[in-house]
Amino acid sequence: MGQTSPAPAAGPGLRERKKQRTRDALVDAAHRLFLSHGYERTTVDEIAAAVDVSQRTFFRYFANKEEAALAVLADSEDYFIERLAERPAGEPPLQALRMAVCASWRDLSAAHHQGGRGVTAALELVQLIENTPTLLAAQLRRSAEQERRVAGILAEREGLDVAADPRPRLLAALFGAAVRSAHLAWSTGPGAPDGPEGAGQDGPEGIITVIERHLDQLGPALVDGHWN
Repeated sequence: MGQTSPAPAAGPGLRERKKQRTRDALVDAAHRLFLSHGYERTTVDEIAAAVDVSQRTFFRYFANKEEAALAVLADSEDYFIERLAERPAGEPPLQALRMAVCASWRDLSAAHHQGGRGVTAALELVQLIENTPTLLAAQLRRSAEQERRVAGILAEREGLDVAADPRPRLLAALFGAAVRSAHLAWSTGPGAPDGPEGAGQDGPEGIITVIERHLDQLGPALVDGHWN
């Protein structure tokens, strides 16, 4: 008797797809309103009305306005963690981090072409966060949690006890600082796509170029006695 091929894995059902569409619509509406009106002046009622849902529906998806504002970056950070966990075991830690973050930006751009939010939305949010103390404090808390998750993955990859060996935590913190610096450099001032650091590149390749330049400078910045 011939073997029966396994049935393909079922995708999300209609209910789950509708819930995801509503969440995405709320995130997109919040993003547009925050950029046009400012974070503080935008209300939950305005976000809900833009999607034609009730305030009660909004709170089914988000605990507060802050959570909705950070959703774009939170989703991209969670995706980065997934990509890092999938990197080949033989890669050195910093190389695994570099490859995971570059792959994440490229995948985010591909998702944009398929109806996702894309690189521009994430980097617009970086600027909004930096200019909004409430969001900056919240994002710093999120960053600390992400560093903890990254350190755990690095320690597991290297067979280390993250509580006893400081190297995974140190590398996670340094990497996070380098990527944040790259995001700021690309999205503002001289790092804008037409500026010298962005090398005139828009989209994911522009930000990836800047991230890689920052990561290339980690070693020299830490080891060199003088920088001139």
